[in-house]
Amino acid sequence: MMPIDKEKLIKRFVSYVTIDTESDPESNTTPSTEKQWVLAHKLVEELKEMGMSNVTIDDNAYIMATLPSNVDYDVPAIGFISHFDTTPDFTGKDVKPQIIENYDGKDIILNAEEDIVLSPAYFEDLLQYKGQTIITTDGTTLLGADDKAGITEIMEAMKYLLAHPEIEHGDIKVGFTPDEEIGRGAHKFDVEKFGAEWAYTMDGSQIGELEYENFNAAGAVVTIKGKIVHPGYAKGKMVNSMYIAQDYINSLPRLETPEHTSDREGFFHLYQMNGKVEETKLQYIIRDHDKEHFEARKAIMQQVANDLNEQLEQIAITVDVKDQYFNMREHIEPVMHIVDIAKEAMETLGIQPLIKPIRGGTDGSQLSFMGLPCPNIFAGGHNFHGRYEYVPVESMMKAVQVIVTVAELTAKRYI
Repeated sequence: MMPIDKEKLIKRFVSYVTIDTESDPESNTTPSTEKQWVLAHKLVEELKEMGMSNVTIDDNAYIMATLPSNVDYDVPAIGFISHFDTTPDFTGKDVKPQIIENYDGKDIILNAEEDIVLSPAYFEDLLQYKGQTIITTDGTTLLGADDKAGITEIMEAMKYLLAHPEIEHGDIKVGFTPDEEIGRGAHKFDVEKFGAEWAYTMDGSQIGELEYENFNAAGAVVTIKGKIVHPGYAKGKMVNSMYIAQDYINSLPRLETPEHTSDREGFFHLYQMNGKVEETKLQYIIRDHDKEHFEARKAIMQQVANDLNEQLEQIAITVDVKDQYFNMREHIEPVMHIVDIAKEAMETLGIQPLIKPIRGGTDGSQLSFMGLPCPNIFAGGHNFHGRYEYVPVESMMKAVQVIVTVAELTAKRYI
């Protein structure tokens, strides 16, 4: 079993998560926030210092590097990709990681002053990691394991391969991207420059996850127009857009929401609402693994608006739907050997592969449609996008070993 330096891995991870890299969906720049450049430049310097070749960073902060082949026969170039931004769903400023050694299976006090507790009574997955080292937040920020755990694992794997030239491998490409959390991580990724035949995003959750299908995704903005007049003289004149918005919300299937669905079940998710009498805007995301169901969901949102407009005898509601990304399964299935290699790597290391659909999206989805087939491998974290996020260090160490083993197995297939 390949030894991974636990303390150095922790030190690297902490150095990344304590840099604020929150992305901003309202920005039109790439990266969407200036602060993402801080970690981007740090990663470039570290890649150069460890001895990686062709280390580049472009004007949009996309980072690429190569670990050259050490065999004298042709092996397809493969890649490993992670993103360095964190979600705007919850603050990533002033992250203060807490390291819990030899976790005892009981409640973890994240913040005594604010009575914030990470409890296995609610988050049952914690019990899988009894006896392990767990890194948590202090309850006031997210942690940033999504996806700085993935970056840490790729960096540690490259360092390990550089230190162990006896492990045979072909060209290995490394890519780090901004703005994945706002759906733009692959938008300006230069697939041709990257030069890999296929790649893996290290962006999954619990140990063993291996995913090659994801949601079809769209965003929808529902705009409701009303009429404002003096409330004392409003009878027969005022039209309160917020009441119409309530009717619209209640007309969509109530149980087809994130909190009522799992596995391959799709949903409508109202994530933001801003309203006054004269105008209300509802912001939705639409998700479904099945393409026909996905198209049907988009049609339902428009039909609900049509029906209410007919009742109101005016065009009060408009719906603007925009596709975001699609299920990468159709681009992975023709090259399933790339999933088989990752599966074999896990099994070689005694990890039970958990092959399941992603209830979300990754850079790998868009990259697959751009010509770079890109399944997703676990990075180890749990409870992303909030104060209860945590990552077991042992899972990160296993992820490093998976990367190394994938590289080794790929080379062996082409002897």
